[in-house]
Amino acid sequence: MSKIFTHEPDASRYTLTIEGQLVALADYRINGNSISFNHTFTQPNHRGRGLAGELVEFAINDVEAMSERRIVPMCWYVADWFDARPARGGLLTR
Repeated sequence: MSKIFTHEPDASRYTLTIEGQLVALADYRINGNSISFNHTFTQPNHRGRGLAGELVEFAINDVEAMSERRIVPMCWYVADWFDARPARGGLLTR
C-alpha cells in the first residue's frame, strides 16, 4: 500500500492518497502568524485505521519545520490529537 502525504498550499490543505485515491484531508486557514486547522475528513471506507492521525502528524510536523506559525486546532480531531500529545502543546496558540 503506497501512502503519499502532500501539502497543497493553493488549496489550503494537506492530503493523504493511497494507490492514487484521496483518502483523507486536513483543511487550514492562515491568519498572520497562526494556522487554524478547521476540518479533517477521512473517506468512510478508510476510517478506523489511524490514517487521519498520520495525516495530522504530517501536517503538524510540516508546519513546525517550514514556518514559525503557531497552531489553532479549530477542528475537534486536531484538538484531540494535541490532547493526546501534550509534549507538542508548545506549538499551540489561541
